Amino acid sequence: MESESINKFALNDLTDLRDELLQAGLDSWQAAELVSTFIAGRGYGVSSGDARTAVTRMEFRNCSLECMRAEMEHLALPM
Repeated sequence: MESESINKFALNDLTDLRDELLQAGLDSWQAAELVSTFIAGRGYGVSSGDARTAVTRMEFRNCSLECMRAEMEHLALPM
C-alpha cells in the first residue's frame, strides 16, 4: 500500500490513543493535551490551539479511526 508509507502515525498507536480518549472521560482541554503529548512524543511539533480545535472537531463528528488519522497528520508539524 503506497499511501501507508507517508502516514506519520501507525494505526495501532492511533487505536490505543482513541481508546484512551474514549475511556478516560477527559474534557476537551485535557484531551487536547493528551493529543499534543502523543504527537510530540513521536517527534513532531504541535500547536496547542490547533489540538483543541481538532479535538472539538473529532468529538463533533464522532470521528472514525481514519478521520482521526487525518486530523493527527494535519496537526503534526515537522521539527
